[in-house]
Amino acid sequence: MKNLKTIALTLFTLATVAVTAQTKKVDVTKSTIKWVGKKVTGQHDGTVKLQDGALVFKAGKLTGGSFTVDMNSIEVTDLQAGKGKEKLEGHLKHEDFFGVDKYPTATLVFKTIAAKKNNVYTVTADLTIKGKTNPVTFDMTVNGNAATTDFKINRAKYDVKYGSGSFFENLGDKTIYDDFDVSVNLVW
Repeated sequence: MKNLKTIALTLFTLATVAVTAQTKKVDVTKSTIKWVGKKVTGQHDGTVKLQDGALVFKAGKLTGGSFTVDMNSIEVTDLQAGKGKEKLEGHLKHEDFFGVDKYPTATLVFKTIAAKKNNVYTVTADLTIKGKTNPVTFDMTVNGNAATTDFKINRAKYDVKYGSGSFFENLGDKTIYDDFDVSVNLVW
């Protein structure tokens, strides 16, 4: 009887330890990344597409994630074709901003994750843009087969200099703010 209890306890322990991570590949056709860049005289907004990505769960809890963004897919959504849309998209892809010829992708790799409350996690990740890597921290909400987050990125940390008061003086109303807002909706 004692051996039977020991075997049962051992099996239970092994079953508990054997909980393996589940990787949820993100559906890049249903997932969205929206951005808003602001300047003294207004703002522009748009989208950029995921190239690939996945979230990792263990025992139903978020434990990891990594994503690659296709920087060539930068699109401006607040302007119409023939009314500055193409010009701004071309400039955002130029070395003045994201230099997509040399840096066609940006990456985000989760480093630490802390459960905050039901289905909300505080994530610290390494964000790489234009070959420069810096940590970013944000809250992510996971609900069923979707996850959402909103956070700010300081472009100056990634050597995105054009119109930045951090790099140039006396820009006046030509100043473009360093922080831009990102809103992400992931679906798997």
